[in-house]
Amino acid sequence: MSTVRAEQAPAVIVSKSASDRVAEVWSRLDSVDDPELDEPVTELGFVTAVEVDGGCVSVGFRLPTYWCAANFAYLMADDMREALAALPWVTDIAITLDEHMYATEINRGVAAGRSFQQTFGSEASGDVEDVRRIFLVKAFQRRQEALLSCLLAQGNEPATLVRLTMAQLSALASASTDDGKTQRLVARYRERRFVVGRGIDEAAQTDEPAFIDTQGAPLNPDELGAYLRALRRVGVNAEFNGALCRGLLAARYGESCTPATPAVEIKPVHFFRTGGSKPGGTYAPACETRSAAE
Repeated sequence: MSTVRAEQAPAVIVSKSASDRVAEVWSRLDSVDDPELDEPVTELGFVTAVEVDGGCVSVGFRLPTYWCAANFAYLMADDMREALAALPWVTDIAITLDEHMYATEINRGVAAGRSFQQTFGSEASGDVEDVRRIFLVKAFQRRQEALLSCLLAQGNEPATLVRLTMAQLSALASASTDDGKTQRLVARYRERRFVVGRGIDEAAQTDEPAFIDTQGAPLNPDELGAYLRALRRVGVNAEFNGALCRGLLAARYGESCTPATPAVEIKPVHFFRTGGSKPGGTYAPACETRSAAE
């Protein structure tokens, strides 16, 4: 048996090109969702610029209106910073929100690593992490409804589905013959499944029930139809708000957009902040008709 001495097999260091790094940045940004819409900020057209200079990354982003809720804007900016920080070659990150009434405060706060409450002080209303939690649960509901509806349409019985473990769900998706649609739905659902239920380490998740409600209780197969109808209302509201945001963004920046408009009632304006506002306005509406937290 022959052996190879260490000096005969030197380590090869591959330097990433600028284009490779830009592609990695976009890939990481694809993982950042608008907290309310549960859609990637890249697909929504919010990201306007990506620049890479060595280990320094700069990202510019925009929102549909000048008045979009500051807590939503902060969450997206901070999530982008966190996503990019996971890249091993990144040394500095600059996230810049443009043309927003609180752009200066948000940009400075994110750059300094401050929380939303630290950034806005006594003017911040409520805990932004509570808002994040609300929309993570809503995302869990939307993704669960989409996956269960898909599996039922394939002919799976409700009684079978509600007994699946996460491992069995993955096996079922792998056996599907729908060009990967079910596997993609399972992958997205897995990202939010453990937002609810008991907290366990990742190694033990495969044996956990695949489908539970927001309180961690198992689903009743006899009531699955009514349960899914209730979840669809969450999805319809998010889809409407997504179409609305795309329309507002297109109108603001003169871009073409033909969003679908579901026949649902427009939501009232909600406010994210107390104690007044900047000169020239009396309130800070959440993207015109988007709610800060339902």
